[in-house]
Amino acid sequence: MLTLSLSHFLILGAILFAISVVGIFLNRKNLLVLLMAIELMLLAVNMNFVAFSHFLGDLSGQVFVFFILAVAAAESAIGLAILIVLFRNLKSIHVDDLGGLKG
Repeated sequence: MLTLSLSHFLILGAILFAISVVGIFLNRKNLLVLLMAIELMLLAVNMNFVAFSHFLGDLSGQVFVFFILAVAAAESAIGLAILIVLFRNLKSIHVDDLGGLKG
């Protein structure tokens, strides 16, 4: 039977974090993909918090994750609402088309 150690979770978190960073740097045109990459980054960090919390026997990391998830949910809701309004007005969600919004 395979037992998972802390290093397994940390490696998986690092891989997810690296995928999200690559997603942010490679795709700078689509706002929806940028929001998904940011959410993946937050989830990778949350997984590391939970892994450290479990292996150290301290619940404060898991409580901190709940606060991060609440802020991420609010950020996603507001970001998607802004994205919908932009799509209705501009008929596009590409970042290059948002240059005309500068005041």
